[in-house]
Amino acid sequence: MSRVYNFSAGPSTLPPEVLAETQAELTEFGDTGMSLVEMSHRSDEYEAVHAEAAALAREALDVPDDFAVLFLQGGATLQFSMVPMNLLHDGDRAGYVVSGSWAEKALADARIYGDAYAAWDGEPGYDRMPAPGEVAVEDGSRYLHVTSNETIGGIQMWDWPEVGVPLVGDMSSDIMSRPLPWHRFDLVYAGAQKNLGPAGATLVFARDAAIDAARSDLGAYLRYDVHRDKSSLYNTPPVFAIWVIGKTLRWVRDRGGVVAMEVEARRKAGLVYDAIDGSDGFYRNPVDAGSRSLMNVVFRLPSE
Repeated sequence: MSRVYNFSAGPSTLPPEVLAETQAELTEFGDTGMSLVEMSHRSDEYEAVHAEAAALAREALDVPDDFAVLFLQGGATLQFSMVPMNLLHDGDRAGYVVSGSWAEKALADARIYGDAYAAWDGEPGYDRMPAPGEVAVEDGSRYLHVTSNETIGGIQMWDWPEVGVPLVGDMSSDIMSRPLPWHRFDLVYAGAQKNLGPAGATLVFARDAAIDAARSDLGAYLRYDVHRDKSSLYNTPPVFAIWVIGKTLRWVRDRGGVVAMEVEARRKAGLVYDAIDGSDGFYRNPVDAGSRSLMNVVFRLPSE
């Protein structure tokens, strides 16, 4: 077959090598006589796949030992609720950097569960991320939530706010594209379907201390401690998605890891930005130069 150029923001393109390997193993996993997606998630075969994917995720981003690696479902959208449900106790507050449509949704859901407010708002236009010093975190705040890359707006956060409270990051569209300063974060989450694998799995990195201090008066699936203590096997996990994520992470590792992915992203995005900037105004990028995304390059035309 002749593969198309797939510029979808997600579900997005996967390495052909990963797809071919998955295809070759789909009908029979090893010598088991059955497919991995037919097996019990309690089987030794699947548990090995599951554990390897978690280990590869930890290795790829150099995640500290005091963070749990979780595979959940529900996409980043479920995390808009799970984060405040778990982390906010009575009297706690949470600041949100409102940088675009995804941050808007995260703040709207957080307000259902606690006192959440906009610590910075990029309206109108959402054409940049906040500059250092612009984020105003109020007293009593438990965390500051940031959306590191706004897919629709084509803006990316390059200066992580230093505001005296832990960060919570929605990194659904730029996870595994650059190293992270873990000392600033209590929790990072990402839907897998933009950079890591097929839709169906959500990757969460959560500091153990934050999990230990979280609320326990929630339904079991909504509790981070339940998933951590059961190694993300409390219920049937999204087996196929986790299997392909593991393969993709091996592909990333074998090509130089996250640092190499950032170099490649800068190269590819630079080609597109150069074409836009060199078009004598026919194409126009509406984003402030200091906030241009390496993941999602947006442009405008002279007329509808």
